[in-house]
Amino acid sequence: MSVAPLLSRRDRSRLATVAEIKSTALTLMRENATTDVTFTDIARAMGMTAPALYRYFDDRDALLTALIADGYSALGEALAEAAGAIGDDDVGGRWAAAAGAYRQWARSEPQQFALVLGMPVAGYTAPEEGPTTEAAKNAMDQLAGLFLGAARLGVLGPPLITEASAAIAACQAEHHSEMSALIAPATFQAMLQTWAMLHGFTCLEAYGHLDWLEPAARDALFASHVRLAALASGLPVPRSDRPIG
Repeated sequence: MSVAPLLSRRDRSRLATVAEIKSTALTLMRENATTDVTFTDIARAMGMTAPALYRYFDDRDALLTALIADGYSALGEALAEAAGAIGDDDVGGRWAAAAGAYRQWARSEPQQFALVLGMPVAGYTAPEEGPTTEAAKNAMDQLAGLFLGAARLGVLGPPLITEASAAIAACQAEHHSEMSALIAPATFQAMLQTWAMLHGFTCLEAYGHLDWLEPAARDALFASHVRLAALASGLPVPRSDRPIG
């Protein structure tokens, strides 16, 4: 068994500084309720000069790319952990657990959620096929895995909307060709709609648009929303007596 080489003191120091820069950037975002941040503000908070940060990140966009990739990774881990706590044969329960984890992560990390899945930061463009693309795919593969698992178990029913355009079929063939043997374009379309339903509710809540509802009412609405998404997509519907989110 190969053993990874020990990092030098210099490499450990560099990694620690990179971690501190990212942590400071997120802290400033939380404090200022924004997803935008400048090297000057980060450097001031860390007791450094702004030019010194360029030894660790090429520019602000490189820092944002790293933060977005970290956010997607954290979200993916949260979804995987929640779904993994439920047996493979309980697809409805796994969907409910993953949906609840998506909601809870957004509530606990509102600025990171906004950075990853909110409005784009002004002037920032993610690199094509870069770390953010790979991290996003890994996170969203958690949802695709639920549909594939249900199909393999024979418990994936037809979606309520059974018509899918040629454009949807082409999208599936280009981006998720590995699913084609088990999932028809109409179900691929339903999978995208399921994520859109989950994300839509989560955004409304994360940005305060559901604050007029009492917490218990929001919880009940979310639970029914998750069950409705399953019903529309063909996933097994989570039991109504199981808490969701």
